[in-house]
Amino acid sequence: MPIATETTLEINLKALTQNFNYLKSKLQPGVQFMGVVKAFAYGSDSVVIAQKLQELKADYLAVAYASEGVVLRDAGNKLPILVLHPQTVNFDKIAERCLEPGIYSPLMLKRFIAFAESLNLQDYPIHIKVNTGMNRIGFTPEEVSSIPELLQKTTSVKVKSIFSHLAASEDVANRAFAERQISLFKKTSDELIEALGYVPLRHTLNTSGILNFPEAQFDMVRSGIGLYGFGNDALENKNLEPVASLKTIISQIHHIKKGESVGYNFGFIASKNTVTATLPLGHADGIHRGYGKGKGFVTIKGNKAPMIGNICMDMLMIDITGIDCNEGDEVLVFGKTTTAEAFAERINSISYEIITAISQRVKRIVVH
Repeated sequence: MPIATETTLEINLKALTQNFNYLKSKLQPGVQFMGVVKAFAYGSDSVVIAQKLQELKADYLAVAYASEGVVLRDAGNKLPILVLHPQTVNFDKIAERCLEPGIYSPLMLKRFIAFAESLNLQDYPIHIKVNTGMNRIGFTPEEVSSIPELLQKTTSVKVKSIFSHLAASEDVANRAFAERQISLFKKTSDELIEALGYVPLRHTLNTSGILNFPEAQFDMVRSGIGLYGFGNDALENKNLEPVASLKTIISQIHHIKKGESVGYNFGFIASKNTVTATLPLGHADGIHRGYGKGKGFVTIKGNKAPMIGNICMDMLMIDITGIDCNEGDEVLVFGKTTTAEAFAERINSISYEIITAISQRVKRIVVH
């Protein structure tokens, strides 16, 4: 691994490959794999990650919004791309870039059919999102019965897949809820398929679903957080490797006398003579203000250095008393040894929030 000379987010494609292959090994023959690359590929680099997934022969990609799919198409990615949460205003971008919208309501379906007919499109692929209990977006099972009648009146669109989302697939205590969701999805999708007269793909499992509900793989699975190294389970995390490592450097070292303060609003007052270091990393880079004042630590040459005072917009301070280090030395915020999941626990957060919060001004470095 290269030694950091500034704040960087290292993206390890070898780790991505390992994670992809491990998750693929959990699939039954013929089950397709959709890689979720929304939110800058969970805070890393969507173009780089999507290109590697294409090389690894993933079957599909998924993004949240049309603008994310546009970026991938403009970078030359050829895989089919599902837009999970399209907006009406972006239908033109979806069609121009051959993106595939997730249709989640009767109104959205009517609007997209009208749009497709206005362009004389034929059999444009759409994906029907069914709400089986998550209660965010999706057709209710009762609303699904209205879909065939709308589709029989047009040749502009065709259902490519039917999908849903599990609310707590990682939660063993609520396994019964996930099983009810899976059962409802099967029943609802069976009825829709019979009415359509053809068989779209079906998918409902996310990363934790892949690991915990192998009987519900249907035709395809979707993996997001697992690709980036987290299985939502301590045992499964051992089989996965974090793709992203956040590193920075020591900008300046200070020798603080007992009674002196550090940073804004006297967030740290030295109870004894203390050596501190300032890092070029702050809440504008994704380090939440919940850190600091002793919450959270970074690692320097294998030693833990607690964050002190208040996190600034562009800087944070750490206590390096007793640590042999110098200005310019590398500092690990999170990565393979101290994972983003462990880092998140310090402020009662989750790995998803930590990795997706890393600002786009932080330099990305791809490690092969």
